[in-house]
Amino acid sequence: MTKMTYIEALNVALEAVENAEVVEKLEALKAQLEKRNASRGQTKAQKANEGLKTEILAFVGEAGAVRAGDVATHFGVSGQKASALLNQLVKAEALEKFAEKKVTFFKVVEA
Repeated sequence: MTKMTYIEALNVALEAVENAEVVEKLEALKAQLEKRNASRGQTKAQKANEGLKTEILAFVGEAGAVRAGDVATHFGVSGQKASALLNQLVKAEALEKFAEKKVTFFKVVEA
């Protein structure tokens, strides 16, 4: 089960409510939440990680298949951070994750 956001909860409430005044208030609240969420930018760390992910993609492309530990050693980051960045790239469908003899490897997705 995924975590429900306030905006999703408001959408459910808007479908269930028939009172026009309540619908108006909920829509105003939803618009306010959407505006606040849209105005938030990336943090400094998130911006730095985007650049690091680009470098990781190039490294994995050259190496063929790598482990999270290889990435951590090459870039001088913790294994946890390397694993998190690699999994973000998997989620973005830039990398493919596979296991071989109980060891997880990452490789670039072939188009």
